[in-house]
Amino acid sequence: MSESPEVDVFDIAVVGAGPGGMAAAATAAEAGARVCLIDDNASPGGQIWRGSVTQQRMNPASAAWIRRIERGHVVVRPGCRVVDTHAPTRLRIEHEGQSSEISYSSLILATGARELFLPFPGWTLPGVYGAGGLQAFVKSGLDIRGRRVVVAGTGPLLLAVSASLRRSGAKLMAIVEQAPLSRLAEFSVSLLSQPGKLMEGAAYGMRTLGIPYKTGSWVTSASGDGHLRSVTISSGADSFEIQADMLAIGFHLIPNTELAQLLGCDLAHGFVHVDALQRTSVDRIYCAGEATGIGGVDKAQIEGRIAALAACGETAQARALIPSRDRQIRFVHCLRKAFELRDQLRSLTADETIVCRCEDVTHGAISTCLSWREAKLHTRCGMGPCQGRICSPAARFLYGWEMPAPRPPLFPVHTATLAKERQENDVLTPSK
Repeated sequence: MSESPEVDVFDIAVVGAGPGGMAAAATAAEAGARVCLIDDNASPGGQIWRGSVTQQRMNPASAAWIRRIERGHVVVRPGCRVVDTHAPTRLRIEHEGQSSEISYSSLILATGARELFLPFPGWTLPGVYGAGGLQAFVKSGLDIRGRRVVVAGTGPLLLAVSASLRRSGAKLMAIVEQAPLSRLAEFSVSLLSQPGKLMEGAAYGMRTLGIPYKTGSWVTSASGDGHLRSVTISSGADSFEIQADMLAIGFHLIPNTELAQLLGCDLAHGFVHVDALQRTSVDRIYCAGEATGIGGVDKAQIEGRIAALAACGETAQARALIPSRDRQIRFVHCLRKAFELRDQLRSLTADETIVCRCEDVTHGAISTCLSWREAKLHTRCGMGPCQGRICSPAARFLYGWEMPAPRPPLFPVHTATLAKERQENDVLTPSK
């Protein structure tokens, strides 16, 4: 039998280079571990600190973590996706069509979250964006000066996105929040115990001053002749139309748990289940950030530090951070209660409304199916390039379907990657 292929060996591998992953990588390196930080973006920062390295260095928070990562000699693998778990304690990654393997003693998952899209008539029109997606495009250079924009959906992200778009020259026509004013008031009171977040919210409020803010309202349709021209808003009692060039819409964030599930980690309420030290149900695998509960930058960084210290055996230091982490978790519960999605959002789709954009599958085609599996078999729903990352959460919300665990590869890969894995399996398996 031939030798197994060479792999890069690390004490700790961190998947995801957002705030939680950056904190984990820097902390583990400072504890003496040899660390690899893997992310599919061109540079660390995730969605929250998205941008070039030069831009990141202008942000004090991200700049501090970048300096610590550099001083700790963390091996950063940008532009890489984890596509499979080739063997125990090994990850197969792909970069620009080339695949390789990472071996680790401990693994920290900081895979973040993505936007939840809920279908409504016209949501696939050019000019309709995810709220965070439009913000990312603008950070990458999209010119929106003078464009009429409606920001809609739910959650504090709406104010952050609106402030960012206004600063970039957009003409904000309205902010449309589906949560009722009563719940927003309760949420504001809960922030009294979180002065940092209260100040952050107040700052966004000042930056969006003068923009019409519609609470207890939601988008029912988007219209246009090949491009968005207007958005129809409902408050239940009445509806009205707003002329717009762009609609930025987002209904919460949903955790990226696919890799954790592939590794066998247990989920609880849709998130990766962890203990007080961020340990998952699988030995030597930890998880931090939005994948354990949507809570923002502060929670992600604290959890990343706890996971890294625990993985390095610095249990006492890790436990010292638990009270700070628990305060952030209390904020997560308040956030979830305040911005719970209303039932009216389940009844927006018409028969001709597309649910799966990759395969152009409509609500009418899948609404009579009894499960996600049946919908895939009959309509190819979820079998396009995104592999159900957009439509499966929407289907779960609309139809109440349970989703099966993912299968490798986690992302579309080049055939060379599949061929290489087959060749390596042949090498590792003795012939009879």
